[in-house]
Amino acid sequence: MENTVLDRITILPDLCNGKPTIRGLRITVETILQFLSEGDSAEDILEAYPFLEKEDIQAAVAFALKNLSLQRNDIQLAS
Repeated sequence: MENTVLDRITILPDLCNGKPTIRGLRITVETILQFLSEGDSAEDILEAYPFLEKEDIQAAVAFALKNLSLQRNDIQLAS
């Protein structure tokens, strides 16, 4: 299932400066994650962008998780 979900993410050099986008549309994974991090629900996002599907939002989160697991985290959190 993971590959099917991640197939919704496209990275094209000439689209959104090469940032990962949803299905080649001009909506970036980053945009979706920003909405979610600000407390918007998947339903809120789908209402704002009716051409998106629930699976697109799931794909954005899955893509971010996959990339996070592949990168070393050097962020220092306040204690």
